[in-house]
Amino acid sequence: MDSGASSPEKQDKENLVGINKNQLGVCGWILFLLSLLLVIITFPISIWMCVKIIKEYERAVVFRLGRIQAGKAKGPGLILVLPCIDVFVKVDLRTVTCNIPPQEILTRDSVTTQVDGVVYYRIYSAVSAVANVHDVHQATFLLAQTTLRNVLGTQTLSQILAGREEIAHSIQTLLDDATELWGIRVARVEIKDVRIPVQLQRSMAAEAEATREARARVLAAEGEMNASKSLKSASMVLAESPIALQLRYLQTLTTVATEKNSTIVFPLPMNILEGIGGVSYDSNKIITKKYPSRGECHAKIRSDLCKFP
Repeated sequence: MDSGASSPEKQDKENLVGINKNQLGVCGWILFLLSLLLVIITFPISIWMCVKIIKEYERAVVFRLGRIQAGKAKGPGLILVLPCIDVFVKVDLRTVTCNIPPQEILTRDSVTTQVDGVVYYRIYSAVSAVANVHDVHQATFLLAQTTLRNVLGTQTLSQILAGREEIAHSIQTLLDDATELWGIRVARVEIKDVRIPVQLQRSMAAEAEATREARARVLAAEGEMNASKSLKSASMVLAESPIALQLRYLQTLTTVATEKNSTIVFPLPMNILEGIGGVSYDSNKIITKKYPSRGECHAKIRSDLCKFP
């Protein structure tokens, strides 16, 4: 194999119009001198036709006899364009916004979706943008649509909904590699909206609702289990000190009484009722004293009065 032979990729780049290094021939130099002579003869009128102003964000690609002059763009500022032999094309270097219309895509899991996006790019090589592609903006627009469909066609619906940033980054890389020879640098790619059928939206909403309900039931069960453990610990503490239960009871009554809109039934402990109304409390048994009747009381009073002289 010949070591001096160039690779196919290098040959393709050398065949691009913007990298042609051939100089003007004899006829070209003759026409150049004639055009320059015409400018000198018609000076200063011709100066207004030959001097062009290029803005800061623009570049001018000058074609002299069909060849790109100096192999690079000119500007910004003033440039000289010779009559009859020079033609120039202005190229805007500012960032361009390309809106991708909704694309109907069949995902890997056979779901039909509509996805739209936006691409931000700019021209970094005016010569390549003019010489290597007919309409650089239209070509980038169509390539962005095709790349979006190809990339999303290899993803499932859940991957598209959850991994927008990764998908946008992969689209940006593919576009940047494909448009490098056009003098385009892709700055950013964003997926704006993913539209799915209404029936599928309802199914996904029902699935999400069922998942939330199941999670809520699990949390409620865990809460009840923790509450039962706390109640068990509290009951063990109260069992060690019976007076603590009475204090807790009185604290609960105080809390309820602050609202002042409820009827409170306040039962008294049995030991408080000892000696009141003949009720005594002894070993969890209620003993009721027997009182004499009215007749017995009268008879006792008479007998007591008869004792006196």
